[in-house]
Amino acid sequence: MTQIQDMLFEKQDLTYKDFHGKLMPTINQNTIIGVRIPIIRKLARELYKTEPELVKVFFKKLPHKYYEENNLHAFLIEQIDDFSECILQTEKFLPYIDNWATCDSLKPKIFKKNLSQVLEFSKKWIKSNHTYTIRFAIGCLMNYFLDDNFSPIFFELVCSTKNQDYYVKMMQAWYFATAIAKQYDYALKIIQEKRLESWTHNKAIQKALESFRVSEEHKILLKNLKI
Repeated sequence: MTQIQDMLFEKQDLTYKDFHGKLMPTINQNTIIGVRIPIIRKLARELYKTEPELVKVFFKKLPHKYYEENNLHAFLIEQIDDFSECILQTEKFLPYIDNWATCDSLKPKIFKKNLSQVLEFSKKWIKSNHTYTIRFAIGCLMNYFLDDNFSPIFFELVCSTKNQDYYVKMMQAWYFATAIAKQYDYALKIIQEKRLESWTHNKAIQKALESFRVSEEHKILLKNLKI
């Protein structure tokens, strides 16, 4: 048992372990300790500030054994305030991400200050053969490039991946549901042209219909566009 594993087991909540495990069907249940996300985030902040050498060693210990170690790794990356170092650690970690929750939790703060570079890396990541690297790329495009920095060409990037993994298609659907709320005219064209695979197309519409950010008028139109 490593020092960091000891720290995580000290914060174990077995009731939460059972509950959270049901949300993570792709994960070996024996690798879930049962530590709540806010507690892991707090631990990441504390370790990054007070135990830099321990963090350096931890970054090198890939792959990790436990799901919570992966989450801690992601939250430690988020603390890095040097963009080059943050990207370096992100790229080292992405191939080892094996679940949607860790993937979607990784949102480095420094990315917002370096959007042009994040875009270039996202273009590379989306061409990966690794499910969660692709999902992370689509997440970056959704989180950082659907507002003031939006361009319709980003839709082409998200449409371009033909990966059939459920967790990629679900992120594509989530992306376009969010795009319908934020860039309706452009996103509607993608839906009308049926640019997405049928399952993803319908899931995007479903997510949009469930969103409070989409108007009732737009929802009526979307309902008639299901395949």
